[in-house]
Amino acid sequence: MARPSDAQGVLDLLQARPPAYGGGRLLCIDGPSGSGKTTLAAQVAEHESGARVVHMDDLFEGWGGLPTVDAQLDGLLRPIAEGGPGHYRRYDWHLGSYAETVTVEPAPLLVLEGVGSGSLVVADLVTVLVWVEAARDVRMRRGIERDGEAFAPYWEAWAVAEQEHFDRHGTRERADLVVST
Repeated sequence: MARPSDAQGVLDLLQARPPAYGGGRLLCIDGPSGSGKTTLAAQVAEHESGARVVHMDDLFEGWGGLPTVDAQLDGLLRPIAEGGPGHYRRYDWHLGSYAETVTVEPAPLLVLEGVGSGSLVVADLVTVLVWVEAARDVRMRRGIERDGEAFAPYWEAWAVAEQEHFDRHGTRERADLVVST
């Protein structure tokens, strides 16, 4: 998992860049499932007063939702960049449908974590893009421990979809920082 020193490195890089995202900063933490993105996001937010974390898992329309998530990202992030609140519809994985609309107010630091957070559609808004990676067997073990065996059949198809997304968006190559966990 991410180490506290990884979070400090991210914070140092953020502080070296001027606030330009709706008066604050936008940190996107991307990488394959099970790599440690959520842990790193929590560590960063813990050390940055006023930070708000949004999880990409809430934006996907289920296991097949990665290819269409860019519209949700645009609707969430562009209004915040202009100084107003952003919105997204939260997906309820247990019900298998969208639930409520979530409003996200501008914050000194918005941390967007999860697969696809480094999408090209919002690349112009990002203060820092972090890529988090781990060995495939480690990631798979973490994912099954986190999500349970019921989700194991979906992992392979998801791994293919996320790799296609990363290749299309050049996410790792555009990252400001690479963290191996």
